[in-house]
Amino acid sequence: MLESGGLLVEPIRMEDSGDYTCTAAGADGSINATATLTVWIRTFISVPPVDQRVIKGTTATLDCSATHDPRRGAVPLQPSGGRVSILSGSLTISQTWSGDIGDYTCTVTSQAGNQSRSARLEVIELPHSPRSLSVSLNDSDSRSVLLSWVRPFDGNSPLLHYILELSENNSPWKVYTSEVGPAVTQVSVGGLTPARTYQFRLCAVNQVGRGQYSGETQRLMLREEAPSAPPKNMVASGRTNQSIMVQWQPPPEPQHNGLLRGYVLRYRLAGLPGEYQEKNISSPETNYCLLSDLIIWTQYQIQLAAYTAAGLGEYSTAVTEYTLQGVPTAPPQAVEVTAVSSSAIRFTWNPPPQQFINGINQGYKLLVWPEHSPEAVTIVTITPDYPGSRLTGLVVGLRKFTWYLGSTLCFTTPGDGPKSPPILLQTHEDTPGPVGHLSFTEILDTSLRVSWAEPKDKNGIITGEMEHWEPFSRTTTLELYSRTTTLELSLANSTLQYKVTSLTSMTSYALEVAAMTAAGRGVATTSTISSGVPPELPGVPSNLVISNISPRSATLRFRPGSDGKTVISKWIVEGQRDGKEEEWRVVYERENREKQPDVDSMEIPDLLPFTLYRFRLRQENIVGSSPSSTPSRMIQTLQSAPDTPPNNLTLVTATQTSLTLRWAPLPVSEYNGSPETVGYRVCVRRADGRGEERMEEVAEVRGQGSGVSGQQSETMLEGLAEWTDYQLKIQAFNSIGAGPWSNTLTTHTKESVPSGCPVNVSVEAVSSTRILVTWSPVPEMQRNGPILGYKVLYAVKDCVGAPSVWSVPGERSVSVLLGELLKYTVYQIQLVAFTQLGDGPPSPRTLHRTKDDVPGPPVRLLFPEVRLTSVRVTHSINTHRHTVLTHRHIVLTHSDTQTHNQAYVFKLTARTSQGWGRAQEAVVITTERRERPSPPRKLSVPQGEIQSRRLRLHWVAGLTGSSPLRYYCLQTRELPTGDWTSHSADIPHNYTAWTVERLKPFTSYKLRMLATNDVGDSNYSKETETVITLQDVPEEAPVIVSVKPSTTTSVLVQWQVHTHLAKHTHTHLAKHTHLAKHTHLAKHTHLAKHTPRKTHTPRKTHTHLHTLEHTLCLSLSPLGLSVSLSPSNCVYLSPAPSLPPQSIRVVPVSPTVLEVTWDLPPLHTQNGLIQGYKIHYWQGDRQNETEKVTVVFVPDTRVRLVNLTCYTSYLVTLSAFNVAGDGPPSEPRGAKTLQAAPSQPSFLSFSEVTGWSVNVSWGAPSASNGVVEGYRVVYQPTQPVQGVSRVVTVEVKGSWQRWLKVRDLTKGVIYRFSVQARTVSYGPAAHCNVTSQPLQGTPGSPMEMSVTKSSSALTIHWSEGDAGAGPVIGYIIEARPSDEGMWDSFVRLLPPSSRSVTVEMDRLRSGVGYEFRVIAVNRYGYGEPSTPSTALAALWDRPFYEEWWFLLVLSLIGLIMILMLVFSLLLHGHNHKYRSCSTGKHVSTVEESVTLDNGGFTALELNSRTLNNKSNFHKKNGTRSPPRPSPGLLHYSDEDLCDNYNNGAILTESTTLTEKPADISESEVTDSDCEDDHHPKHSFVNHYMSDPTYYNSWKRQPKGLKGLSPASGYEECSSADGAEPYYQTVVTQHSTGGAYTPTGLPAHTHTLPLPHTLPHTHTHANPNTNPPGSRTPVTGFSSFV
Repeated sequence: MLESGGLLVEPIRMEDSGDYTCTAAGADGSINATATLTVWIRTFISVPPVDQRVIKGTTATLDCSATHDPRRGAVPLQPSGGRVSILSGSLTISQTWSGDIGDYTCTVTSQAGNQSRSARLEVIELPHSPRSLSVSLNDSDSRSVLLSWVRPFDGNSPLLHYILELSENNSPWKVYTSEVGPAVTQVSVGGLTPARTYQFRLCAVNQVGRGQYSGETQRLMLREEAPSAPPKNMVASGRTNQSIMVQWQPPPEPQHNGLLRGYVLRYRLAGLPGEYQEKNISSPETNYCLLSDLIIWTQYQIQLAAYTAAGLGEYSTAVTEYTLQGVPTAPPQAVEVTAVSSSAIRFTWNPPPQQFINGINQGYKLLVWPEHSPEAVTIVTITPDYPGSRLTGLVVGLRKFTWYLGSTLCFTTPGDGPKSPPILLQTHEDTPGPVGHLSFTEILDTSLRVSWAEPKDKNGIITGEMEHWEPFSRTTTLELYSRTTTLELSLANSTLQYKVTSLTSMTSYALEVAAMTAAGRGVATTSTISSGVPPELPGVPSNLVISNISPRSATLRFRPGSDGKTVISKWIVEGQRDGKEEEWRVVYERENREKQPDVDSMEIPDLLPFTLYRFRLRQENIVGSSPSSTPSRMIQTLQSAPDTPPNNLTLVTATQTSLTLRWAPLPVSEYNGSPETVGYRVCVRRADGRGEERMEEVAEVRGQGSGVSGQQSETMLEGLAEWTDYQLKIQAFNSIGAGPWSNTLTTHTKESVPSGCPVNVSVEAVSSTRILVTWSPVPEMQRNGPILGYKVLYAVKDCVGAPSVWSVPGERSVSVLLGELLKYTVYQIQLVAFTQLGDGPPSPRTLHRTKDDVPGPPVRLLFPEVRLTSVRVTHSINTHRHTVLTHRHIVLTHSDTQTHNQAYVFKLTARTSQGWGRAQEAVVITTERRERPSPPRKLSVPQGEIQSRRLRLHWVAGLTGSSPLRYYCLQTRELPTGDWTSHSADIPHNYTAWTVERLKPFTSYKLRMLATNDVGDSNYSKETETVITLQDVPEEAPVIVSVKPSTTTSVLVQWQVHTHLAKHTHTHLAKHTHLAKHTHLAKHTHLAKHTPRKTHTPRKTHTHLHTLEHTLCLSLSPLGLSVSLSPSNCVYLSPAPSLPPQSIRVVPVSPTVLEVTWDLPPLHTQNGLIQGYKIHYWQGDRQNETEKVTVVFVPDTRVRLVNLTCYTSYLVTLSAFNVAGDGPPSEPRGAKTLQAAPSQPSFLSFSEVTGWSVNVSWGAPSASNGVVEGYRVVYQPTQPVQGVSRVVTVEVKGSWQRWLKVRDLTKGVIYRFSVQARTVSYGPAAHCNVTSQPLQGTPGSPMEMSVTKSSSALTIHWSEGDAGAGPVIGYIIEARPSDEGMWDSFVRLLPPSSRSVTVEMDRLRSGVGYEFRVIAVNRYGYGEPSTPSTALAALWDRPFYEEWWFLLVLSLIGLIMILMLVFSLLLHGHNHKYRSCSTGKHVSTVEESVTLDNGGFTALELNSRTLNNKSNFHKKNGTRSPPRPSPGLLHYSDEDLCDNYNNGAILTESTTLTEKPADISESEVTDSDCEDDHHPKHSFVNHYMSDPTYYNSWKRQPKGLKGLSPASGYEECSSADGAEPYYQTVVTQHSTGGAYTPTGLPAHTHTLPLPHTLPHTHTHANPNTNPPGSRTPVTGFSSFV
């Protein structure tokens, strides 16, 4: 309680609430008052807002929460949306920005109390970019700049630092430093590179992050300085003995310090004091220098420095190098030359002075050559390793006793020095070589003559000859020389023969002959000889066997032939390659210097690998050479790698990335292996050594006669670098290995467009309309050819059109100033380098802005709203506003004082930082009555003002519509289907004519216009008439498709015309010119001198050009030429040869080989280097089926065409070819191959087979291989008959007769027949066997045979016998004359029903007896004959000239004439007759037998025969030959008979010839016998030649000889040794249809037998089997059967 009476509750609590009553008691009582105490819980802010810093753009949330009495409800603020919202007591501000910065208060009000709390919201952001960034050069440091700026707004957050970036030469931005303090506003940027352009930009960084970059500074270029580093990688190498090549690379690019202007090279003698000599290299692209005119073999010190416009840089470290050695300039001194022996010379000399050696002394060369043969020099090299000053050397192996000249010289690596003066001397005398041509003549029992020739190598003065001989004995195994008797004789030097006497008969001697000089006896030539036995030709070697076959050799084993009674001196091996038709050539000769008697094998060297060979052998002795042996079997040497490379490796064509090579392939003979495995390997590598070697394998394509055809010996190497030198070589290989490489061919690919762009491109604006562009050249590896210049491609940024091109000619150009650019415009700039083939790739784009300038006038100034007191002005900003506009200025001028319509002139001007620009004026009339203008009128285009790409349009202005015109718009339409397009939209309003550009040539157009004032556009004017622009030259050249040689002086050019050019290109022109080298078309100043060829049809795409070397193809219109083709399309045409080879000769060599020879085409028609020849050949008129071609490469002018068809006509043409192709073919030359042996007959068959005869027929050979001259028929029994095997040979002449009737067979014997055809020789035989007996199924013999005779005819009767297996189809009548002994066809073929036949008597010979028999014939053949009839004589009256009285009259007349002749001779020559008789002359016809013994020396041998017998023999056989009949178609060989006569008839001296006895057999009767025993009958004036029935009467059997053995009987044959069978020659006469065919009866032809029959045959028996006393036939005297 308070003193005052109050109630104090402290602290008050919630439970203190209630009603409180205050009672006052007093006297007056008490009074009370009640009051209610309500205790509220205080309302307060429990979560006050807090200060916040948020980033701009984020959301800020201020939380505020209050606590209040729960008994009272709270009234919160209503939630609100939007950027600022209150929700649940929290204030949320999204997308905060700087306007949200401030203090925010949270207030709570209630009965329980009020409270407020405040918080600060800070919105922070990125700092702004620094302003007014500027850069300037630092005068105190050339490699730094000063950069300043104005501090930017910090974004309500303190700046932390600045980041500074720079761009060097338009390179990407990079951070220079990020540690610039926040308080700094100026900084020095150092460490920059001189002569480079730089741009800078700056940004501030605060707590939020990095702000925006400031604007880029203007590009600032630092001043140039001298290079701060020397050139690198400098090397020097001696190029010649007076020059050094120095090569280097530029200094590192960052240390150029500017644009390199060149280099300074200085040099001086190394190690010596003295000033440097300098050489200025003014081209920075040059990286080498050749120092010339230096001292030989001297060391130099070389340094190099680069320089810019600011000065010379640092010199490199000195490099030392020697010039190359030179050849000595002085010969050796004090040279002495002496002969020390017969084959050696000694040199002594002093070295040349050291100062004249000019290099390192590599040694000395001793030169020796014969006095009269300076080309046969002998060189001996001496190394200079002798300690003394006097040097000595020997030259050995010289010719003996020969005058020589000797000289010496000193040499270094580059070559030889001068020779010392030659000294003449002679080698010493020595013993001579062997004598030559040792031979023996006049060989007798006790003497012989020896002859020889002088030695080939005399080796001195021959003083005499020494002859030495001694006897020796020979056994079967070796020769033993007996020294018991040795004779030696010295002869004068002029003696070349000597007769050796006092020899022992039949003794073998060894003779030696040697020459002598003063030095002694020379090499002896030895031979053996037997006294009385002359040496003979050696025998033929045999049994050749080939073994140990390798690629280049083989071993030949053989059985030696006889030595010819002396020593074999040489063996000669002949070889035949690749077939039996090739020539035999000597492949090896072996001398028997050791006189070995038992050589039976030898190795044949120097063979060709993988080649077919067969060999034959000859041996040679003192007499001569033996015949060649039988050839060995065919062998093939083993394979080996090729020995030679392909030759004539030439470049055919070259492109930018490929090379086409051609070479002469290996001949087949040089494959050294199987053709299927042969190929070629081409090695290609860069000449500069870069990259790796590359191998290309080319498979061989076989052609006729050589490795490849012209089109098969080339390959294309692709994937090469452009404009690069390459080294090429080629080798052949097979399955064994690879051959040697060919000589290296250096060539290069063609140039191409550059594959790289200029580097270090720098762009700098020097004014508002000019930009300086600088660059460095294209790297050398990417140039791909000579750089002709550069093109700068520039265009406004984001421009869709093609960029403008600024060409800068020259490879060394490195800068250009672009002018006439738009002001304050960003350009994109690129650079390309170009060669004559085109442009390379562009450099990366560089953006740069021209500097700002005053602006141009505003455009499209309009006044769309005009009232009496106000106007609204609109305008467009000039497209080329030149900078950012800062102000616009409008000037109003009142120009009219009228009260109603006032005219005002408005001028509108823009301003930039560079100043005010030009004003644009416009007149405005203040009126409200305005309308659109009228369109222009009278649009016209005068014809004279029409060009190909422009025209001049005229018009008359229309009404203005009470408002001044502002401008005109022009539209064009391309006919016939084009749409109207706006062409010009801002034609000034005061113009009445306008030049319309950008039109297409030769195109139809229409034009229209509209006018524009402040109200709007007028309607379009009336269209103009159709206007056609004129023609113009084409914009693009045609594309050459191909250029092909057409003739030797013209080419065919084919091209393609662009479709869009074809309609206005009337003519194409092919123009050719002779160019010495590749030249850009722009430099062609004399093209007009050459005559163009026009093709007047645009569609034509080919033409011919004549007399060309290079061709340019262009398109032509009536106005002129278009852009021509680049010289890459100029094709160099090396024409093919214009004439074929000359003097062509085709000669047959063998049946399958023709040899073709020719001469070169005339030199002026070869048109380059002839690479080879193509030989086409074919058979006669079968060119399409048989034509072949073989290729021969130079220098051969001869070829053999092998494997041809025998005896066939061939035609041959030749053409020469070079790299351009084949020349014209020659006229065909014909030749026929030689004849060869034919093939075997096509068939062999038999007919009319009986027990004693057969008809043989055969077919012509399938390949005659020549003119068939006849056939040889040989038959013999397969088994001996009665111990005798008889071989009979019949030769048939002519080619049509292909049958033979053989009659002398033995029944039941099997005979083997062979038939060969003959041309130049006999071919292989056709063989077949037949049994001489009737075939099974043939008829039996006819029965009851009888013959009746009348005065003029005889009749033959028979009866039918057994028919056999088939019906009888006819009968044959055979007859046998009594003087022939052989059955022959008499009548053939009688009908099967015949049982008799009558024959006229005049068919028979008078006085000759005949026997007859009948043979039945069926389809199986001839049957058995009937029993012969009895002999019947044929007699009839003789003609008058055979009567005795006629013969007597003739004899008397002849006698009278003889007497008269004798009487006249006696009267005129009586004295002469007696003188003649007294001389004892006697004409003898006796033949003496002269034979040669085995030794070959003539020896006369007289047979002990009586002269009477000899004379008788000669009389019968030699004085008069019988009239021999014509042999018809058969020739009868008596060679075998002659051999047997020589071997058997004249064996000993006791052999005699006697008269033929009367009992001689039929087969031994000779022609002379018949002649002596019988006088001819029916003979008068060639009667025998006119009657063919007497052809068989030349060998009639004498009377009384009928009972002798028949001619078909076999007689035993023998020979001298009994080893070989006896071959007999059968001689046969022919008579058509048989010898006894009845008159008027044709010969019957049957299907089985041949249509002809042959007469009987008689054989000569072996003379050794003649009966005693019989006469042997004489050699060469044929007997007729």
